[in-house]
This record gives sequence, C-alpha cells and structure tokens, in this order.
Amino acid sequence: MQATSREILKLERVTMNFGGLTAVSDFSLDLFPGELVGLIGPNGAGKTTVFNLITGQYTPTRGRIYFEGRDITGWPPHLVTAAGIARTFQNIRLFGGLSVLENVLVAYHVRLRATFWEAMFQLPRYNREERRMRQEGMELLRRVGLERLAEAEAGSLPYGQQRQLEIARALATGPRLLLLDEPAAGMNPEETRRLMDFIQHIRREFNLTILLIEHDMQLVMGICERIRVLDYGVSIAEGPPEAIQKDPRVIAAYLGEAEEEDVVG
Repeated sequence: MQATSREILKLERVTMNFGGLTAVSDFSLDLFPGELVGLIGPNGAGKTTVFNLITGQYTPTRGRIYFEGRDITGWPPHLVTAAGIARTFQNIRLFGGLSVLENVLVAYHVRLRATFWEAMFQLPRYNREERRMRQEGMELLRRVGLERLAEAEAGSLPYGQQRQLEIARALATGPRLLLLDEPAAGMNPEETRRLMDFIQHIRREFNLTILLIEHDMQLVMGICERIRVLDYGVSIAEGPPEAIQKDPRVIAAYLGEAEEEDVVG
C-alpha cells in the first residue's frame, strides 16, 4: 500500500516495543508539504523515539512509515537521509575543532559521487566535486546568515549560533523534511527568539516541511501551525496552538512536571 501523494510523511499505526516496554503505541501522523508541526509531551513520552523511527535508527515493531509515497519502514539512516529527511539532536554534535564551513562540508559528503580511491589520490572528479561543495557550502552559509563566520572554529561560537550551524549542517544534505529535536534546549529567552526567527526563515528559504520536538512552549506556540501531544507513547491531543493550550488532557499530562501556566503560557 502506498501513501497518497498529498502527504510528505505518513506514519500508519506505528508501535515500538523494547522488551516489555512500549515506547510508542499505535501512533499515526500525516504531515503535509510546507507544514511546521510541533510534537510535544512530558519527558519520556516517546517523542524522540518517533524521530528515531522516522530516520531509521529504529525499525517499528508494527506499523508503516511512508515518505513522499514510498514505504521507508526499516530503511537504514543513510538511505533515509539520501531520500530527503534530515534531523538535528537535542545535544549539539558539531565538530568543535573544525571551522564552520568544514562542519557543513562534512554533511555534503553524503552527496559525493567520487569513490574512496578518487578522494585518496585527489583524482580530477573528486577535486571538481570538492570545489563545487565548497562553493555550495559558502552559498548555504550565506542563505542562513552565517557566511561571515565560515572560517571561525565551530566550538568558539556562542551557543545560539552553534545551534544554527547544526541546523545548517542538516540542510547541507538537501532535505525536504527537517526534524528538529529540542532546538531551543539550553537557550535563554533572547536566543530562543532569534531561533524562532531562524526556523521561520529557513522554512521559507529552503521550502521545507518541519517537524519539531520542543519543551519551550513560547517557541512551540509561537511558530507551530499544528501540535501533536504524546503521553506515555500514546497520542492524546492534536490541533492548533490555541486549542492545545486549553486542552485538559494536555494540562493533566504535564501536571507534576510543570505548573499549568508553564504548559499553556
């Protein structure tokens, strides 16, 4: 069975068991081109497990995953990336000792056609691709506003710019769907505001569909058009921000972890 052409991503009744533990249960999701959707829930709700299923880190115990109409269930991560899905992680995973541009070039190598031997012996095809990648890398940094930092050491950047660089590196793989795992983690309010602007900018600039996990409700309510809520691996609510803010099931799910005003404010 194929997903319809309308959805860019479709999860059909996906379940993930780890031994006797069910991390995600009977989860379905339709994501449409150009959407910016939030996936929220208390700690341990199964949000990152959903990301790991989409990107091939896990194969679901049951259910199917479709991307642009193709069944990608069980595909390994490198094939999922090549198909057009990229992700970031809650913990920044930059190469701190490399430059900003070099971090981006690492991601471009997923699209490299030259062989290992052509690269080792610096043969003409590899050299041509390397020059092209550097040009494309600089253009990417220009489009995300990091061009002036191209030669700076990634580990020396302020925290907020390191987050932006991690997202830029994901963009270098040429995705159509971008998964952001808690991009505002560890940020102060001003950094979060800039991140909100940055996410909206790259969405327009690169014509992206974005699914994000986030605990910062200011960010989620400020930029997401639709929000899905997980609790103990089960979907308990879905809707626009204004409906989610008032949903008693969502408020109840967060009680004990946050005050009500932190959830809905």
